[in-house]
Amino acid sequence: MGAVASSADLRRRDPAWLGRLFWAGAACVLLAPLFVATEFRPWELLEERSLQATGRFAGAMLPPDLAGGFLLRVARESWRTVAMATAGVSLAFLAAAPLTFVSTRVLSISALAGRMAILPFALRLLARWLLILLRSVPELVWALVFVRVVGLGPTAGVLAIALTYTGMLGKVYGEILESGESHAAQSLLRNGSSRLQAFFYALLPQNAAELISYTVFRWECAIRSSVVLGYVGAGGLGQMIDDSTKSLEGGQITTLLLVFVALVALSDRVSAWLRRVLG
Repeated sequence: MGAVASSADLRRRDPAWLGRLFWAGAACVLLAPLFVATEFRPWELLEERSLQATGRFAGAMLPPDLAGGFLLRVARESWRTVAMATAGVSLAFLAAAPLTFVSTRVLSISALAGRMAILPFALRLLARWLLILLRSVPELVWALVFVRVVGLGPTAGVLAIALTYTGMLGKVYGEILESGESHAAQSLLRNGSSRLQAFFYALLPQNAAELISYTVFRWECAIRSSVVLGYVGAGGLGQMIDDSTKSLEGGQITTLLLVFVALVALSDRVSAWLRRVLG
């Protein structure tokens, strides 16, 4: 009776509890082979050899390295990291904006009749495939390519971020514009307005806050990406972390990680301010 009463009580509080339980179990069944394929064994972290290695590594990282010359270099490379991310996102925005304009169906004049003309459809498809190509290649792979082309340094990182983020920004920009209210834009197009007028007077005002928010979020992500790109020779904090790791300078690693955390926290505050000002 107690079990029956308990089931009835669950149905009363959450009528869909049985379906939720079923799908949760199905998810576990589907995910189990993935953990097996990746040889995911977290209990190995608690083995004696793992704990000893962790203790040695943690001991070598204390205290942080606060030497004046090292901190000056950290400040210089931190600025280079932010500059790399900002330049990359700026280039990505300049490339993504026209691609979004071409690939957005809601701005197609021929689509007002129900079906796009062949040439606009082909241009739209080409722009979308280009965006897919750009974002399908990770920025780390682009950086490896550009390091071979332009040599070591931030230029490779800027170009890598610009290409990958062009695909990301263009895709999401298009989804934002097409998922919003399009009646005003279509009305302007039907009354003889150009596509640019429909964009600036109808689509942009109602979607500006969301577009700005996503762009700033991608800038935050670019700062994190620029650190990773340093491992392949793009400069910045990532390259310093790589150098300190190879030379077993634990104190320097601690300092660099703390600076990186502070940098991400600062970018979060700056992005929140920009959303408040521009939104």
